[in-house]
Amino acid sequence: MTTRVALVTGAARGIGRAVALRLAEDGLDVAVNDLPDTPGLDDVVRAIESKGRRSIAVPADVSLEAEVVRIIQQVVQKLGSLDVMVANAAIMKYQSFLDTTVDSFDRVMTVNARSTMLCYKHAANQMIAQGRGGRIIGACSAAGKKVGAGIAAAYCASKFAIRGLTQAAAHEFGKHNITVNAYAPGMTDTQMSQSFLLLSIVSVQG
Repeated sequence: MTTRVALVTGAARGIGRAVALRLAEDGLDVAVNDLPDTPGLDDVVRAIESKGRRSIAVPADVSLEAEVVRIIQQVVQKLGSLDVMVANAAIMKYQSFLDTTVDSFDRVMTVNARSTMLCYKHAANQMIAQGRGGRIIGACSAAGKKVGAGIAAAYCASKFAIRGLTQAAAHEFGKHNITVNAYAPGMTDTQMSQSFLLLSIVSVQG
């Protein structure tokens, strides 16, 4: 069988990096994405290659549709196909509901929810064209299932949106043998969660 190819967004660090490395361990070639000039992306490529798998870095802002189209095309051209899409890119802005501005809300929704929608859409288009199905996975969160005290409103809204996008995509893409699922981790020791916890402590003490 032809080696399957995965694309993981937000893969320079944290959960995205761990997912990319696990996919490589499971025998997939893995393209990794993060914002241009993000430290660590090339290190992930080298780590994947050290496991005997092919890898490329495809830096881009995946909240922009043209960029999502471009990197998927690049992955197919350089690695041969796209069989697994992991839409992992996300940001968090710690603000109370009353302090949340329209600009900050839109920014979080754009990065978290819109980028997921774009990755689902264009990955599915590629997989349908290939004609052999595929796997699409999105990054939800425990905060997308139940809101906890101190969790930012915009972040929660974006993660609830990903649950809806995932279910809608699963219904529509199933006839093409494409499964669509989302993972919803709790608090994980990453740079983003460490920043969140620090801001939470400062807010409580203040």
